[in-house]
Amino acid sequence: MKSVIDCDVLILAGGLGTRLKSVVSDVPKPLAPVAGRPFLQHVLDRLAGQGARRIILSVGHMADKIVDFFGSDYAGMSIVYAHESEPLGTGGAMAYAVGLCESADLLVLNGDTFLGLDYGAFVFDAREKQARLSIVVRAVNDVSRYGSCKVSDGFLSSFSEKGASGPGFINGGVYYMSSDLFASIDPGAKKFSFESDYVALKLAQLQPAAYVADGYFIDIGVPEDYARAQSDFAHGSAG
Repeated sequence: MKSVIDCDVLILAGGLGTRLKSVVSDVPKPLAPVAGRPFLQHVLDRLAGQGARRIILSVGHMADKIVDFFGSDYAGMSIVYAHESEPLGTGGAMAYAVGLCESADLLVLNGDTFLGLDYGAFVFDAREKQARLSIVVRAVNDVSRYGSCKVSDGFLSSFSEKGASGPGFINGGVYYMSSDLFASIDPGAKKFSFESDYVALKLAQLQPAAYVADGYFIDIGVPEDYARAQSDFAHGSAG
């Protein structure tokens, strides 16, 4: 039995989707059609199936299309929107959106990534470890597109941007944040990367927990993987 998601969920869905514009240009990346439905709908359906009740959508590029499609509720979940007036990067978007959070902790996802994960179990694990920050990591055959992570005794021992290659762990783009962590992020901060400008620089101080996932993983940010997602979701292999 899957655990229930009992905290707010922030989904970062405000990016420009520059690398995908050659194949998807008329809608924002989270609404890119995958197997006949917007990609973000697949993500939200998984969250709803695991008991999520409140979603914060961080939106920017073509935000009106996302708001028009999902409105203020979807599949039993209430939806509120954090509107970026300019691209803020993952860190800036988080800093801006956490003010809308009503729960004591927060689950954060990227709106262009799907991970076959028991999100409630991930949150439970982070709480058990009393982690201020926990990051889902996923083993892949080649880390070069994503950057790499190293895991030691259930915690991240290194966290780097792109540069390495070959098999290893990557950042799965799913985070748990405790209330004291997001309270410490400057809400007035402008554009910055949560990964490289915050986590990588403060790794020793943060001591992030690592949660190893082995489920289906796809990031539709480039045309090749977007095409793969079409086939995977159409044939039911996106678990």
